[in-house]
Amino acid sequence: MTERAAIAVIGGGVIGAGIAYHLALAGVRDVVILERADWVGTGSTGKATGGYRAQFATPINIQLSLLAREKLLRFADETGIDPGYSQVGYLWLASTESQLDALRAAQRIQKAEGLVEAMELSVSEIASVNPALSTEGLFGAAFCQTDGYIRPLSILRGYMEAAHRLGVRLKRRAECIGMRLDTEGRIKSVITQQDELHVDGVVNAAGPWAARIADMAGVSLPVVPVMRQAALTEPTDALPATMPMTIFLGSGFHARVRDGRALICWPNPVEPGEPAELRADDEWIDTVTQMAHKHIPVLRDIAIDRPACYAGLYEVSPDEHAIVGLAPQCPNMYFANGSSGHGVMHSPALGEIVADMIVGRTPTIDVSVLRPSRFDEGAAIQSLELI
Repeated sequence: MTERAAIAVIGGGVIGAGIAYHLALAGVRDVVILERADWVGTGSTGKATGGYRAQFATPINIQLSLLAREKLLRFADETGIDPGYSQVGYLWLASTESQLDALRAAQRIQKAEGLVEAMELSVSEIASVNPALSTEGLFGAAFCQTDGYIRPLSILRGYMEAAHRLGVRLKRRAECIGMRLDTEGRIKSVITQQDELHVDGVVNAAGPWAARIADMAGVSLPVVPVMRQAALTEPTDALPATMPMTIFLGSGFHARVRDGRALICWPNPVEPGEPAELRADDEWIDTVTQMAHKHIPVLRDIAIDRPACYAGLYEVSPDEHAIVGLAPQCPNMYFANGSSGHGVMHSPALGEIVADMIVGRTPTIDVSVLRPSRFDEGAAIQSLELI
């Protein structure tokens, strides 16, 4: 069976849904979301830990966060769904003087971009923000109260329901398996397991599988999947729900409370690529548990719920920044890929920006530094060592 759509959005995660919604809001009719799974949110969106922050070390990521924050604050009014944005803060911890210098340098960039509420904390001040934390070996911290938490699946639901009301169609179990191109390299149609869809344009929002989709159009996209793991404790009231996201800059260990459990993470080095089995490794769980016991002593008495521990995939670009814009080798494929762990928090901003590009409007912020051609041009984004 052959159908037609103005724009096919490949990927039913929060970025794809946000783009589809903003396209419909801008007046584009006949937008179709193609989702390969039985339902949306079963990929990276559903595995996200739900952090939101503007404490980045590059102007573009700070700008994306601030735009996303504006939209999160209006989200319930616009979509009817509460995004769960809770301003409990992000606490970045320095274990060396050089790490503290890096946090200070990042704050200078943050304040220049308008994040004036970001502040430095002395070791003695850390306890007022997170009293459960051991401050042994710390040199200081950075904190921003307007950072905090969001609910990824609520944001996805909000965009999906609002998009549906505006006429966006969702095709489930519609994995993209090929494309037909014209003589100029434009995509004429997208072939799924179900049918063939003739299109005017395509948005690649396929997350960790984005490079595979780009390759179908003869386009090289330097995005690779990287596995990340998360451990959950048994239910506990030992830590408050208002505990800020607490991150050790050196190791990347971080912890928060979610739905009455402590959620603990550590981005151990892994080989890029889709793993044979996507699950939390027992040895990793043991290591991250030891780190949690060291840094948050109250967790020593709380058992890890091993069956609840899980793994998911980041979509990572060479400079760990998003790749946004029209594919240089394909005149009607737009990229919204490579957010490198920041896709959910930036999805409200990316949805608006990519939709603006497609309809010919100037985006609210200049995202030219995220252009797909930057790697070939030797213009990869340079950043301080912040996760």
